[in-house]
Amino acid sequence: MSPSPDERPRIRAAMDRILSGTPEHSNGALTIVALAAEAQVPRNALTQRHTDLKNEFYDRVRARGQTPDGERRLRQQVRRLKELRAADAEEIGQLKADVAALVGALHQVTVENQILRQQLTDRDAVIQVLPG
Repeated sequence: MSPSPDERPRIRAAMDRILSGTPEHSNGALTIVALAAEAQVPRNALTQRHTDLKNEFYDRVRARGQTPDGERRLRQQVRRLKELRAADAEEIGQLKADVAALVGALHQVTVENQILRQQLTDRDAVIQVLPG
């Protein structure tokens, strides 16, 4: 489908409405999806045909000291993933310590079991030697 001739002016007008806080056809989010909805054009119009307008929109958002919604969400997700990674590293460290403690306990029980078996074998030998 070929772009309509008034696509660029509609996108620029949509930019102005979103940045002024008066969207008519979108939720006013600082995203390309909202910009496309506001301009009533397909999203690929911004991601494929008019990438310069997409970049201009993000530049204008940043120039106002704001962060585009998509970037804000990604930053929040990165922060959350870093927290999860730190928690996982702590848990892995604790699990490794638990494994080491369990291996030590297993070794100790194995040695004690061998000693008890040897004592049992020695006792049975003594009992067989005793005259009955």
